[in-house]
Amino acid sequence: MPKAVVCRELGPPERLRLETFAPAPLAPGQVRVAIHAAGINFPDILMSAGEYQLKPELPFTPGVEAAGEVTEVNGAAGVAVGDKIIVKMRHGAYTDEAVVAPSQLTPLPSTFDYAEGATFFAAHGTAYHGLIDRGQVLAGEVLLVHGAGGGVGLAAVEIGKVLGATVIAAASSEEKLAVAQARGADHLVLYAREPFRDAVKRITDGRGADVVFDPVGGEVFENSLRCIAWGARVLVIGFTGGIGLARTNLVLIKGASVLGVRAGEAVRKHPALGEVRQKALTEWAEAGKIRPNVLASAAAGKLRASDAASDRSQSHRPRGADDAVTSTLFVVPAKRSASRGP
Repeated sequence: MPKAVVCRELGPPERLRLETFAPAPLAPGQVRVAIHAAGINFPDILMSAGEYQLKPELPFTPGVEAAGEVTEVNGAAGVAVGDKIIVKMRHGAYTDEAVVAPSQLTPLPSTFDYAEGATFFAAHGTAYHGLIDRGQVLAGEVLLVHGAGGGVGLAAVEIGKVLGATVIAAASSEEKLAVAQARGADHLVLYAREPFRDAVKRITDGRGADVVFDPVGGEVFENSLRCIAWGARVLVIGFTGGIGLARTNLVLIKGASVLGVRAGEAVRKHPALGEVRQKALTEWAEAGKIRPNVLASAAAGKLRASDAASDRSQSHRPRGADDAVTSTLFVVPAKRSASRGP
C-alpha cells in the first residue's frame, strides 16, 4: 500500500508520522500521479505547527510541490499516462501517490530530474512574483538578496541576473556565498564579516540598493532600510529571522515602498499572473538560465518521517540571519529511486 507523511497533531516535525493509506478512486477529470520526489519548504514546517495562514483540518499531509509520473487518467484532457510532471498543491505532496486535477500539473522541464522539479515552483515562483510582479526590477538596478544561500534566495539571484540586475548576495557562510556566486551573483557579503548595510553602501558608492529581496526579516529587514536608494522597493518574502519593524521615517525619506510578496495568493486572486509566470520560468529552465539547487535527498522508508522536515525546521527557527536559510532539501518516497527524469 502507498505511504504518506501525516500530521495528526500540530507541533514540530518530530510529531509527523509515516503511514500507509488506501489509494483513492479517481473521479471523472482526475489524474493519479506516482510521486518520485517532494520538496520541503518553509511553509510546510509552519503549516504542520499550525503557524501558517492556511490551516488544514487534521489529519493532513504536508508538502506543496512534488514531481513524478502520471499513472492513471480518468477523462482528463491534455494528460496521458507516462507524462513526467511537476505537481503544485496547497498541501499533500509528502506521499507515494496523489490524486489531483490537471490544472495542478506542469510538464517537467527536459533539463530537470525529479528532485529539481520538486523544488522548482515554490522558490522560483516566489522569486519571480517578488522581483517582476511586485518589485518590477529593471536592467542595471542593484538588487540586494538576503538569505542568498537558500532555495528562494538562490532563485532570486538567478532571476535577478536574467533581468539584468547587479546582484549583491548576502549569506551566513562562505559555502553559501560560493553557491550564490556560481549562480551569477556579482558581489558577495558575509554577514559575520561586516555589517551588510555598510557593505552595500561600499559596493554602491553610497547610493544603496534599488530592490531588497528579504526572506529573513527581523534586524535584517530593519537594517535594509538603511542601505536603500531613492525609490527603493523592499520585498518582504518571509520572516525566518523574526518579524521586522519598518521605521516609517526611513521609508518616507527614501521615497521607498515596502511590498508583501505572496506568490500563491496572488495567482488565486489573479490566475492570469500564474500562466505568465509558469511560461516564463519553464522557458528559462529549458534554456538553462535557472535551475534549483538540491542539497540532499533521503528515502522516506529509510528514515523517520520527521527527519528531513526536522532538519529543514532547524534551519528556519527564528534565531537570526546566520541560521535563516539552507539550500533545498527533498525527500524521495519509499519504493522509488532517486532516478533522473527524462
